[in-house]
Amino acid sequence: MQKAFEEDQAQWDCVNTKYKQKKRNYKNSGVVVLADLKLHRVHSFLDYIMGGCQIHCTVAIDFTASNGDPRNSCSLHHINPYQPNEYLRALVAVGEVCQDYDSDKRFSALGFGARIPPKYEVSHDFAINFNPEDDECEGIQGVVEAYQNCLPKVQLYGPTNVAPIISKVARMAAAEELTGAASQYYILLILTDGVVTDMSDTREAIVRASHLPMSIIIVGVGNADFTDMKILDGDDGALRSPRGEPALRDIVQFVPFRELKNASPAALAKCVLAEVPKQVVEYYSHKQLPPRSLAAHAGGPGPGSAP
Repeated sequence: MQKAFEEDQAQWDCVNTKYKQKKRNYKNSGVVVLADLKLHRVHSFLDYIMGGCQIHCTVAIDFTASNGDPRNSCSLHHINPYQPNEYLRALVAVGEVCQDYDSDKRFSALGFGARIPPKYEVSHDFAINFNPEDDECEGIQGVVEAYQNCLPKVQLYGPTNVAPIISKVARMAAAEELTGAASQYYILLILTDGVVTDMSDTREAIVRASHLPMSIIIVGVGNADFTDMKILDGDDGALRSPRGEPALRDIVQFVPFRELKNASPAALAKCVLAEVPKQVVEYYSHKQLPPRSLAAHAGGPGPGSAP
C-alpha cells in the first residue's frame, strides 16, 4: 500500500469472481481508492524505559493517630523484629519492583499527619529522614531504615491530608514537563490506613496532576472502610474536581492491602503496578513525545520499526 501510494497508483478494483465468470464485459464492482496514508508508531512502556526514561518513586507514609500507638502490638506501625508490619510489607513489595526502573535507586520518602520535632507542629509533607534539603533514601532498604528511625521521634496525630504531598510531587513533574522530553516519570506511592480528610483538595490535586508525567498508587493498610478511596481510582468513570473538571487521564490506582496480604510479593506488586505502564504510554502519546533514543532521529520511524 505504501509503495502504491508513493507511485500514485493507490487504487484497486473490487472484483466479484462470480460476476466475472458470468459477464463477458465485467470490469469490476467498484474501485477502492487510498486517499491518504500515515504511519503512526505506537510505542510501548519498554520502548520508553529502554530509551532512557527514568521512573522516580516517592513514598508517602501515613503517620496519623488512627494507626494506633506504635508501642502497642495492635498498631499498624508496631515494629516487631520477627514480623514486618503491613506498612513495611507493602513498601518492600512495591518498592522493590519500582527500583528496577530507576537507575540511581533513590526514593524520596515522606510522611504526613504527624507532629514532628523540633517544635512538634503537625506536618503533611515531611522528610522521614528529617533532612528537608535531601529527602531521598538509598534504595528501598534505606526507606525502611528511615521509617524505623522516624517512628520513635514523631507523635502520630492527624488529620489524613494527602493533597499537600500530591502537590509536592506534581511540582517536580511540572518542572519535568517543561523539558519536552520523555526523560523522567514520577510515581507517588501513598500508604494510608484510612479515608483522606481533605477529599475536595485531593480530587483537585489529582485532576491537576493528570496533565503531568506522574501516577499515584494508594495502598490501603488495615481494615478501615475504603469505599470513598475507590472514588479516586477512576475505574468507574473519570474523576472530577469539585469544580466539575474531569481528569485528563486515570492516574490513580487504589489497592486494599488486606485483599493481598497473603499473596506473594510478586503478585502484590503486579496488582499494585498493573496500570502504570499504560499510564506512562498514555501520557507520552498524548504529548506526542517519542522515547528519547528515537527523538534524536527526527525523521520518524526508521526502516523495520513497527507501525
